[in-house]
Amino acid sequence: MASESSPLLAYRLLGEEGATFLPYGMGSPGGGALRKLSTFLGVVVPTVLSMFSIVVFMRIGFVVGHAGLLQALAMLLIAYFILVLTVLSVCAIATNGAVRGGGAYFMISRTLGPEFGGSIGLMFFLANVCGCAVSVLGLVEAILDVFGADASGPAGIRTLPQGYGWNLLYGTIVLGLVGGVCTLGAGLYAQASFLTFLLVSASLALVLISFVAVGPRDVTLPLRPSTNGSSLNPNVGHFTGFNSSTLKANLGAGYAQDYTTGVTMTFASVFAVLFNGCTGIMAGANMSGELKDPSRAIPLGTIIAVAYTFFIYTLLFFFSSFTCDRTLLQEDYGFFRGISLWPPMVLIGVYAASLSASMSSLIGASRILHALAQDDLFGLILAPAKVVSQGGNPWGAVLYSWCLVQVMLLVGKLNTLAAVVTVFYLVAYAAVDLSCLSLEWASAPNFRPTFNLFSWHTCLLGMASCLLMMFLISPGAAGGSLLLMGLLSALLTARGGPSSWGYVSQALLFHQVRKYLLRLDVRKDHVKFWRPQLLLLVGNPRGALPLLRLANQLKKGGLYVLGHVSLGDLDALPLDPVQPQYGAWLSLIDRAQVKAFVDLTLSPTVRQGAQHLLRISGLGGMKPNTLVLGFYDDAPPQDHFLTDPAFSEPVEGGGPALDSLFPPPRAPGSPRALTPHDYVATVVDALKMNKNVVLARECGALPPERLSRSSGSSSQSHHVDVWPLNLLRPKGSPGYVDVCGLFLLQMATILSMVPAWQSAKLRIFLCLGPQEAPGTGEERLRVLLSQLRIRAEVQEVAWSEGARIDEGEDEENFVNGNRGDAEVDALAISANALVRAQQANDRGEGPGGPEGDHRREGPSTALTFLYLPRPPADPARYPRYLALLEMLSQGLGPTLLIHGVTPVTCTDI
Repeated sequence: MASESSPLLAYRLLGEEGATFLPYGMGSPGGGALRKLSTFLGVVVPTVLSMFSIVVFMRIGFVVGHAGLLQALAMLLIAYFILVLTVLSVCAIATNGAVRGGGAYFMISRTLGPEFGGSIGLMFFLANVCGCAVSVLGLVEAILDVFGADASGPAGIRTLPQGYGWNLLYGTIVLGLVGGVCTLGAGLYAQASFLTFLLVSASLALVLISFVAVGPRDVTLPLRPSTNGSSLNPNVGHFTGFNSSTLKANLGAGYAQDYTTGVTMTFASVFAVLFNGCTGIMAGANMSGELKDPSRAIPLGTIIAVAYTFFIYTLLFFFSSFTCDRTLLQEDYGFFRGISLWPPMVLIGVYAASLSASMSSLIGASRILHALAQDDLFGLILAPAKVVSQGGNPWGAVLYSWCLVQVMLLVGKLNTLAAVVTVFYLVAYAAVDLSCLSLEWASAPNFRPTFNLFSWHTCLLGMASCLLMMFLISPGAAGGSLLLMGLLSALLTARGGPSSWGYVSQALLFHQVRKYLLRLDVRKDHVKFWRPQLLLLVGNPRGALPLLRLANQLKKGGLYVLGHVSLGDLDALPLDPVQPQYGAWLSLIDRAQVKAFVDLTLSPTVRQGAQHLLRISGLGGMKPNTLVLGFYDDAPPQDHFLTDPAFSEPVEGGGPALDSLFPPPRAPGSPRALTPHDYVATVVDALKMNKNVVLARECGALPPERLSRSSGSSSQSHHVDVWPLNLLRPKGSPGYVDVCGLFLLQMATILSMVPAWQSAKLRIFLCLGPQEAPGTGEERLRVLLSQLRIRAEVQEVAWSEGARIDEGEDEENFVNGNRGDAEVDALAISANALVRAQQANDRGEGPGGPEGDHRREGPSTALTFLYLPRPPADPARYPRYLALLEMLSQGLGPTLLIHGVTPVTCTDI
C-alpha cells in the first residue's frame, strides 16, 4: 500500500453497508433458530467494520495533512452530527414494533408504501452490488501494491503478475471466497465478521501503541508521478514522536495537491472523503432479521458503534497531529506501516477490513434482493431470488447478486462509482429520516417508539443534511439517483403493489385534512366561492353509470358523495350488511374513474335513508348542498356494465368482477324499492333542508365522448340548452330570471367549463310575453350574462300557450290542482312541444340533404336544463306532480330538471 498509485481510495471504497437479513419463509418474522445474534455480534461488529473499513487505515493522514487538526475535528463533528440524526430516526422506527428482516428497505417500504420503499430498496441493492465490486477491486489493488510485479513502493515484494486479465482473475478469486462464505449462511458470516473485527481491532491497537512506543524516525515516501509520466525521486517524511511544535504546525489547514490524483484539495473535497469513510450506520439495522431482540439491539448497538468509532477517529487525528509532520501526512497516506512496531499487522488490518466490506456488501445485497423478491414488487425478473435453502439461507439471491458483482468486475476500476455508491446510501438515510418524520407528523396513535430521544426537528434536519451531503459529494450522482428513484417509483405506481403494508401518506393526509376541516368555517362562506357539492343517490350502479359520470363533471372541484340506501332493520339482523359493501362501491368509483366518496346507510325505507344521508353526509364545511336523483319513470333499466369499456375489461389482480358484486338490473314490471309518493317526498325533504335538487332523465343517451374523462376527439359539436324560466309560469316569474333560474345558469356554465363539454355551445331560451317587444328580455339577459362572465347564445321564443296564463299567477295553482288536470296537462304538453320544436329546428339547420342526414351531421342538443317547479304542498298530489314532470320532459333526450334554493352567482370581484 506504499505507492497507492490509484485514486480508487480517494472515495469511500471499501466498507459499505453490512448485511441485510430477512426472515425466510413467506416473509414471517423468523423463527427462534434464525434470530440468534446478540447485540454485539449482530449490531456492534458489522456497524464498526462498516464505519471503519479501509479508510481508517488509509485516509487519516489525508484528512489531517490537508485540513489540519482543527478543521479535521470540525469535519468529524459535522459528519457525526449528520449521522447521529439519522441514527435517532433508525432507533425510533426500530423500536416501534416488531422488526422483520430487510433493514432499511423494510422500514421505508412499510412506512412510506411499496412504491417509494421498492425504489429505495432497489437502489440500496445496486449500491451494495457496486460497493462489493469496488471493495473487491480495492482489496486486489491493496495486495498488488505490495506483492504485484509493478509495485513501486520501497518494500514491494513483486511476485504476482499484473494486467487487466490477471487483476480480473484475482478479483474473481476473492469474490469466489466472499460468495462462498455468504452462500453458506449468516452464521458463518457472523463468525467471519467477528474474526475480521478482532484483526482490525488488533491492528488499530498496534497503531495506537506504535504512536507512543516508536521513537522519532524518517519515513521514505512513495514515488510521486511527474507530469511527463516518470517517477520523481522519493522524499522523506518525519515521525517526531509527541512534539508540541509538530502539533502547532498541524493545527491549521494546508490544502495541497493529492499525490495520487494531482488534484488540489479543498475543504469540501476532503470533507467528502471523510464522510464517505464514516458512513455505514445502517449495518446493524440491516441485521434485523437475525437479531434476538432487534428493538433493543439496534438502538443500543448502533449508538455504541457510533460512539466507539468517533472515539477512535478522534484519537487517530490527535496522535497523527502530535507526531507526524505535514509532509509525511500529505505524501504517504499509508504511513501507519512506516511507524508501526510490526508493519505486516497494518497490512493484515487493511486486508481484513477490505474483505469484511466485500462480505457485508454481498450479503447485504442478497438480503435486500430476497426481500424485494418476496414482496413481488418487480415481478418475474426477481423470481430466482426467492429460492432458499432448507436452513433458510437465500442462496438464490446470493448467486443473483454474485453474478451482478462479477459483471461489475469486468468493467475494471470503478473509481467513478465510488461516489455513486455513497450517494445511494445517503438517499436511503434520507428516506429513513423522512419515514420517521412522516410518522411523527402524522401523529398516529400507534407510533409509540420506546426510543424517544428524537423529534421531528432531528428528523427534518437529518434528512436535509443527507440531501446536502449528496450534492456536496457528487452533484451529478445525486441528481441521477433522485431521477432514478423517481422513475422506479413511477414504475411501481403503475404496476401496483400490496396495500396491506399501510401508507403513512394516508395518516398524513388525515392529519392535515382534519386540521383544515376545522378551519373550514361555514360561517365564512361567500357566494363568490360557491361550488356544487353533490349527493347522488344510486339504487343500482349498473343502470346509473352515465349519471354517475355526469355528476362527476358537474361538481367543479366540489364534494361528490355517492349515496346508497340498503333496506333493512339493524335490530333484526345479526351483523350490519352495509359495511361489507364498501369495497365494491370503492372499486366502482375506481373503475368509473370518478372522484367521489361513498356513503352507505341502512334504513327501513329509501326515503328515510335519503334523509339520513342528506343530514350526515360530509363533514364540517364540506357537506352536500345539492341532491341528485335519477328520474322516476317506466323506462326499462339498462345494464351499462355490459357496454362500458371500463367495466367489460377483466379486473387486474384476479379479483372478483364488479358485475358479480352488484345485482342485475331490475326486470321491467318488477316491484320497485321506491314508490312515486316517496320519490317526490324525497325531493320535498331536500328542499325543506335547503338543498338544491337535480333530477336527471335519459342520461344514458348522452354522447359517449361527453361521458369520458377528457374531451377526446369529436367530429360534431353539440348544444347545451338552458330554459331558466319556469315553463309553468313563464310570465309570472319576477323580472326575467329568479334564484332558481340563476342556479340553472350556474350549473350549465360549470358543465361548459369541463374539458369534455368545452366544444358544446351554451344556449339560453327566453319566452316572450304578450306585452313584451322582441329583444327586450334578451337585452336584459345579455347584460346579466356579461356581469356574470357567462358566454352563451340567447334566443327568444314565442309561446302562445304560455301567454294565456294570467299575470302573476303562481304555478302552484297548477300543481295543487286549483285548475283542472286537463288544463295542467295541456300546459305541460305545450311546454314540452316548445322545447322539442327548438331541438327539431337545430337538426334542420344543417346544409342540404334530407333531415335524417342533418340529424347525423348537424349540431344537436346534447343536454337540456329545465326549471323544476316546486312540488305541491298536498302529499296526495305527489303522483300527479310526477306525471306532470313526465309530460314536461318526455322525449327531450338527456335532461336535467333543476330547482335551486340558494344564491350561487356574484357580479363582484
